[in-house]
Amino acid sequence: MLQKWKDRARSIKRDVYGLCMAYRDARTPRYAKVFAALVVAYAFSPIDLIPDFIPVLGYLDDLLLLPLGIVLAIKLIPPQVMADAHQQAADHMLADRPTSRFGAVMVVLIWLALAALGIWLMFLR
Repeated sequence: MLQKWKDRARSIKRDVYGLCMAYRDARTPRYAKVFAALVVAYAFSPIDLIPDFIPVLGYLDDLLLLPLGIVLAIKLIPPQVMADAHQQAADHMLADRPTSRFGAVMVVLIWLALAALGIWLMFLR
């Protein structure tokens, strides 16, 4: 049972890196790039829609929303592009620890947007 969960986690990780690779591919439609970027940013982001400290519900987004977003993003990307991206991701994961500057930038932008929204709401009152 534990091995099954480990395999599934590895598969999700490969899919997220595959979406990173597909995002960079010129054959990927613009709308798919936008959606893939949002899914990847959410996957790498420490910010959750439902905080993890809330019992049971805290992991709901990690267990349901992220895989659902990955599936939808993969369906938006042409099959050949996704196959190439999965292969690149698998090669990259075997060769070295993958890094994502794009993911880091998206996390910082989300934090800045939330901070700006918080400041705006404070001055609105």
